[in-house]
Amino acid sequence: MAFITLNAKKLKSNFMFLDLLFRKHDIQWSVVSKMLSGNKTFLSELLQLDINQVCDSRVTNLKVIKSINPNVETIYIKPPAKRSISSIVKYADISMNTEIRTIQMLSEEAFKQNKVHKIIIMIELGELREGVMGDHFMRFYEQVFKLKNIDVVGIGTNLSCLYGVLPNQDKLIQLSLYEQLIEAKFNRQIPYVSGGSSVTIPLIFQKLLPKAINHFRVGESLFLGTDVYNNVPLKKMHTDVFRLYSEIIELTEKPMVPSGETSTNVDGLSFEVDESLIGKTTYRAIVDIGLLDVDEKHIDPVDSSLSFVGASSDMLVLDLGTNDKKYKVGDLVEFTMDYMGALRVINSKYIDKRVVN
Repeated sequence: MAFITLNAKKLKSNFMFLDLLFRKHDIQWSVVSKMLSGNKTFLSELLQLDINQVCDSRVTNLKVIKSINPNVETIYIKPPAKRSISSIVKYADISMNTEIRTIQMLSEEAFKQNKVHKIIIMIELGELREGVMGDHFMRFYEQVFKLKNIDVVGIGTNLSCLYGVLPNQDKLIQLSLYEQLIEAKFNRQIPYVSGGSSVTIPLIFQKLLPKAINHFRVGESLFLGTDVYNNVPLKKMHTDVFRLYSEIIELTEKPMVPSGETSTNVDGLSFEVDESLIGKTTYRAIVDIGLLDVDEKHIDPVDSSLSFVGASSDMLVLDLGTNDKKYKVGDLVEFTMDYMGALRVINSKYIDKRVVN
């Protein structure tokens, strides 16, 4: 059975690096745990760290988090669905919102549960995913401030997730100005200006982060050690917290081109035959993961002499060339993963999850 490992020591090292960075700049940060897909083994390891807040986009994951540590503050980080309102109030201490009717329902549900539900209102700054338009935000806040059992604790924005719009000093100053306008007009304190995520971290090093930005939501840089802005590793951070291992279940010398009439494969792809390869052979290994577990575009063999031939739903085929390293059936092939690769692998119920040190 294929498995993915979480290196607890390297995760802790990455956490401490980021925690010190944010503390030095008076920034509170929340760990985005959605990559862990609610896996209790991995979440338990994460929550052993000195974490104050955890963000997730699935209520079921927040429920698992609360079962492990009821005292950690949880944030639901996408606009709530109507049918999830009750669970969100129960398991999320804070939610991010963009719809006035949704917040009204949160208010009504919080009253029923005898709670005060905290919210961060998201503002649109050009990424065109979630966010209240700038022309409407003052009226929006005015309506929200009238609701009972709702505590507005922040203003926030999302960047880089849909169109890849990058954060910069001008956009984050704009977010800061929105916060100042709200506080001045309504005489209310807005504790969090949540304009930071993994992609925003380089602005700290460049001294371009406006002082008012005091709240970050970080997942990818913690788990993968990535400078998301520049798509390179962050210095002094581990990029191998996670590793994927898959077993070779067949290894045979085979022709390099298929024989017979071809059509599209299960992934909807078609292939052109390179006639120069007719008659030539190569060693091919099949490993026990497939498209059901991960897209091959998001993983890479650690051994650079291996290359992908293709994938089907449950198997992935590798080209070993002349197999100089003498791979055999039963050997494990180790893979690195990018963010989407790790997300899908951890979400797969067919991949075993293991913690190592």
